[in-house]
Amino acid sequence: MTTESLTSEQIQQYNQDGYLIVRNFLNTDEVEKLYHVAIEDNMVSKNAINVNDSTGKRSKLSLWYKPGNDVYGLLTRSQQLIDSVDALLDGEATRSVATQSGGTVCHFHSKLMQKEPLVGGAWEWHQDYGYWYKNEFLLPDQMMSVMVAITDANRENGCLQVIKGSHKMGRVEHGFSGEQVGASQRYVDLALKTMELVYVELKAGDVLFFHSNILHRSEANLSDKPRWSMISCYNRTSNIGYNDSASSMSSITPIDVVPNDALLTWEAAGLSEEGADFLAKEADVSLK
Repeated sequence: MTTESLTSEQIQQYNQDGYLIVRNFLNTDEVEKLYHVAIEDNMVSKNAINVNDSTGKRSKLSLWYKPGNDVYGLLTRSQQLIDSVDALLDGEATRSVATQSGGTVCHFHSKLMQKEPLVGGAWEWHQDYGYWYKNEFLLPDQMMSVMVAITDANRENGCLQVIKGSHKMGRVEHGFSGEQVGASQRYVDLALKTMELVYVELKAGDVLFFHSNILHRSEANLSDKPRWSMISCYNRTSNIGYNDSASSMSSITPIDVVPNDALLTWEAAGLSEEGADFLAKEADVSLK
């Protein structure tokens, strides 16, 4: 895992664009361990939720609220990741380096996204805060998502797309598109008139930090290779979800930070049914 703190230029770029890519955040051994645990994790497959896009193609996700001592939790709670999130939250362009405490960063939830070859469906244009607004979180600048590429992500296998700078639009209305909740297409079209569409192509081990209000989507995986990624969502203790009963404690509980080398040096395997607190299969997917 990288040990380099975010620079003031990187923080400024995140605030300007609404996203930031950090290449080689994880090393080869860490990616390999994460991948092999993920594909063999019975709890992940048992708790996977199928979500169809507007064409009927299916994607799978497994979502949980409590980060533990499993491989995913050790990554989610790692000092380097928490310091980076802490430096980017709130949109404070004046910060020059990441803080070291991580004390006010909380874990909202994590999910493992599984786009299988040829059948993995698309995700419609949306903002994460478009979902989370209904949970009555009031401060979108205090929420963000971090995507860790477990396999390579490119145009062929349906990598993430973002509209650069669209987080500055604020929240737009969302409604159902297939089984998913998507952003108003009118506002998406307006944004694309003046803002750049970016295909976020990642190598395994790269990390993408993105603002809760940036418009993003992904296309179906029509390649012969899977696209797996883990997305962890973070919040501040001060940002209470007043209608967030499913994860009310997790989203305002400071993270118990672990050393950067824990992912490789601690004995850890996959998720446990009881400890992870999975999102139920019958739950509204818009909760994600």
